[in-house]
Amino acid sequence: MMWNGVQQTSGPPMVGRHAEREAIARLLDAVRDGLSGVLVLTGEAGIGKTRLLEYAAARADELRVVRLTAVEPETGLGFGALHRLLRPFLNRTGRLPGPQRAALDAALGLVAGPPADRYLVGLATLTLLSEAAADQPLLFLLDDAQWLDRESAEALAFTARRLHADSLGLIIAVRDGLGDNGLFDALNVHAVTGLPESEARVLLSYGAGRVDTTVADRIVAGTGGNPLALLELADALAAEQLSGIAPLPDPLPVSRLLESRFRCLVQALPPETRTLLLLLAAAPSDDTGMMWRAAGRLGLSARAVQPAVAAGILGRGTPTAFRHPLIRSTVYAGAEPGERRRVHAALAAVCDAVRDADRRAWHRAEAAEGTDDGVADDLEAASERARLRGGYSQQALFLSRAADFTGAPEKRAERLLDAAQAHLMSGDAPAAGTALDLAAAGIRGPAMRTRELRMRATVLMFQVVVADVPAMLMDAVTGLGTQDPRLTWELLREALHAALVAHDMVRGTSLTEVAAAAAVARHDQDPAVRGRDLLMEGLARRVAMGYEHSAPVLRTAMDLLAGGGGIGNANSPFAVMVAMACDDLWDVEARRRVADRLAAADRAGGALYALSMSLLVQAHYELWDGRLGQAEVRYAEFDDIVAATGFPGGGDLNRIRLFALTGREAELRAAVLRITEMRSMGHGLLRLLAQHALALFELGRGRYGQAMAHALEVFEADPPACGNLVLPLLVEAGVRTGDRDGAAAALARLEERAPLAGTPWALGILALGRALTADGDDAEKFYEESVELLGQGPLALEQARSRLLFGEWLRRRKRRSDARKQLRAAYESFDAFGAVLYAERARTELLATGETARRRTEDTRFDLTPRERQVASMAASGLTNGEIATRLFVTASTVEFHLNKVFRKLGITSRKQIPRAIGEPGPVTGE
Repeated sequence: MMWNGVQQTSGPPMVGRHAEREAIARLLDAVRDGLSGVLVLTGEAGIGKTRLLEYAAARADELRVVRLTAVEPETGLGFGALHRLLRPFLNRTGRLPGPQRAALDAALGLVAGPPADRYLVGLATLTLLSEAAADQPLLFLLDDAQWLDRESAEALAFTARRLHADSLGLIIAVRDGLGDNGLFDALNVHAVTGLPESEARVLLSYGAGRVDTTVADRIVAGTGGNPLALLELADALAAEQLSGIAPLPDPLPVSRLLESRFRCLVQALPPETRTLLLLLAAAPSDDTGMMWRAAGRLGLSARAVQPAVAAGILGRGTPTAFRHPLIRSTVYAGAEPGERRRVHAALAAVCDAVRDADRRAWHRAEAAEGTDDGVADDLEAASERARLRGGYSQQALFLSRAADFTGAPEKRAERLLDAAQAHLMSGDAPAAGTALDLAAAGIRGPAMRTRELRMRATVLMFQVVVADVPAMLMDAVTGLGTQDPRLTWELLREALHAALVAHDMVRGTSLTEVAAAAAVARHDQDPAVRGRDLLMEGLARRVAMGYEHSAPVLRTAMDLLAGGGGIGNANSPFAVMVAMACDDLWDVEARRRVADRLAAADRAGGALYALSMSLLVQAHYELWDGRLGQAEVRYAEFDDIVAATGFPGGGDLNRIRLFALTGREAELRAAVLRITEMRSMGHGLLRLLAQHALALFELGRGRYGQAMAHALEVFEADPPACGNLVLPLLVEAGVRTGDRDGAAAALARLEERAPLAGTPWALGILALGRALTADGDDAEKFYEESVELLGQGPLALEQARSRLLFGEWLRRRKRRSDARKQLRAAYESFDAFGAVLYAERARTELLATGETARRRTEDTRFDLTPRERQVASMAASGLTNGEIATRLFVTASTVEFHLNKVFRKLGITSRKQIPRAIGEPGPVTGE
């Protein structure tokens, strides 16, 4: 039930709860001051969460209060709770940005449209509520959140995580051990526990008057200080028991006390009243008209509520509202199955066949017994409507229920496979696995078997467990045979992606076997996805046939993709494959163009998982250009998305190259240890990327032997992701340690591959390798060529490394003046980047030439948090606050809050001053 204003439950005054009251007061003060606050109250039934919501409402002066109580019978109605919550504000949807409005309208069934991305719905919710709060600060009170439908819970959790400076407060009450799937765990959670002994005694005296001391001790201890249990037990016990004359029950009926107490109260009511209560528990809480129409069909009169009101089960002021949410649950759970079916049948009969088609299908299902194809068909039709709204968990629930009423085993399996797919679309991999297990007995034929294997592989990918995925997909390819060449290619493409990630940890097959199958599986290509398909074919050829067979295919693919075509509706891992191909071609320009396009599309569509992958790819090209601060911003946004969505894969594992360059050894080694501990998950490529980062780190420290060991491991495995990038590191380490054979092997591979790639990066690295291994004056020519070529692209870090090595070579040849020029340029670059180890190495070399290199003091701009730097960077590029908010999935008021802090920290007063202050160029649109 939702209402504006305050509803105060009659009863004893609140006792204790000082910490909770202070937390609520802080939240209300923050909202009044223009900020936001979120508080999640968790605890067992009856512990006082609802009472605390009432307390907050009563003290929300100057705030508009909106309250929503979720109910168990509506848990399966996707976006149902969100619709009820937003109903007072839907007249404002015209102010939403186009994509947000379209997503919200589709989710709520207001207009027909493509399925809504659930995170774009969350962003629309955030924007809509923050707009409303700009007129009057808002306080939302959400009770019994464990009964929220998954889509509404996700939207509200997303909104709660993005609140910052929006004059909006949200207090959520959720019962322990039920629902929510951890969606609220990342918020400000406060566990509400039993009252302390002294406060429990005070509350008990309100409910029972004078109580014998020994009896009070037993009641307080037996209830654990649960307020509702104290009051209900005091009311249930006889006066003789409370005074100590008659013995108390032994043991006290505490474990199921509340349910038992309420069940006894209900059972004592007249049959007509009990049926009406069950109807109230099963009916939509915001549609009393439907409830009374169903009551009429059941022959119930309005007078039937009176005994329930007199017994304290229903409220006196609102006689169709239960006194406590737990009573509703107890009434519904305690009813006889036949009576529940009769009530649901009445509700189904009064549902509008068009407007309430989904509720009608659900009530029909709850009223049915055994197999019933008509009910199953209605549920399947409802599932399709849910899919069109983007309500995938609701779609899965309807399909699973449809399967329950389906007699034919194969048809039942089809519906369960569809349910598993819907669970995957909603991000619930465990539920998808359960649906697949239920479907297994009815699976017939290669097509269904292929679907099953593909989805089981996807479940594992969702859980970031990749070792068994390639073999699973290869089995699907074998079972499919020649029936569907396009599907075969899609399966091989997915198998190749998983095998590249697992690398040498693939189980049941091998990377080479998967790549060999994918390399020759070419078919008539759809022009819309030709670039994507060619890229995957090129990566397959790289593993199965060698670099010379892959580079031309990869080059053609990247030209298509960088030109803006051939991607199609690529899914999120595609950004990772693009990065792999670009690193193998030494093509940072193509990486930048394609990654930026993918990220822009992901932002526009609200595809947060896809965006998170694109951000990692963007972070890496920032590293190669020496923009380490900007890379940190990308990583921080990635972590922000992971926190907002619950996707796995966040944390320091992605920052290993950044840690290596910035000399953060403890963090680097901790991340490498975590990668080692993840071995059972099959992330072989991640382990090799860690070895590459360690080689980069050890070279910065001048520990060439250790660098050689790490680089050799990557060299021997030769993965597309870093197999080529490690080559100059291996040449350098080999020369420094006197391992001429190792250096020569790395140079030979460079000589073979760099001309095939043909990019300035490739040719610049080749020139550097030749310089490191050259004798006499030939080295100088190669060093100069390397510096010049690497300066042609966004490769400032690589160019600085080349200058450092050139300067070291010049110093050893006693050419101090020439050495100073290169070393000074290298030092200033590394120092500006924040590449601490390499800056120190360059500074040491400069000192050896007789020049003093002063350590630069930390710039003020580095005091900015990653989010502040991100906002500042976007403002410097000319984006408005609204545009920044849309890109970052926050509100414009939050952007303004961060910009104000940026101005204070940088000591500036105008947006025009931002680019210079943070060391970035960029057009600026105005103040």
